[in-house]
Amino acid sequence: MKEDIKRQSILLFEKKGFSETSIQDIVEALGVTKGTFYYYFTSKEQLLMDIHLGYIDDLLESQGKIRQSQLSNREKLEQLVALLITDIANHGPSGKVFFREMRHLSEKNAVEVKAKREKFRKNLEKIISDGIVEHEFRQGLEPEMIAFAILGVTNWSYQWFNPAGGISADQLASIYGDLILNGIV
Repeated sequence: MKEDIKRQSILLFEKKGFSETSIQDIVEALGVTKGTFYYYFTSKEQLLMDIHLGYIDDLLESQGKIRQSQLSNREKLEQLVALLITDIANHGPSGKVFFREMRHLSEKNAVEVKAKREKFRKNLEKIISDGIVEHEFRQGLEPEMIAFAILGVTNWSYQWFNPAGGISADQLASIYGDLILNGIV
């Protein structure tokens, strides 16, 4: 039931927004009582925090597997771009809630989520730095700025990317990977 509450809440938060979705909306959509909701979550914000932590923890786990692989840094970077795009394709509503609704977390909760987001970015920076050292990427790059750019390009896709549209997640990941690694010249 806890997962059902999360799944339904993600869909409602995506459609109506966190502020406009009430606990009553959630329980009515599931056909349960408020008592059922409060058995699993103490508040709507705790539910939102659970959604955020689940989303970023899954990404960090997948990123960790890529980082620990025997792939080159270039291949790791390509895999990370693909991870971010396919995650948006596979978990679009969760991504929208993750990126759009963080402002509704208390300061304490937001700090925890931001620390995990920063860890993801720092791990990406490390791959870029290692790639520069190992001459897989050109010298003179600023790993921090490149990491921000990659995350900006990939993460913003949640706003417009339609996996059922004319371009698949794999195709978009390939397009972005090519743009990031080869530029447009």
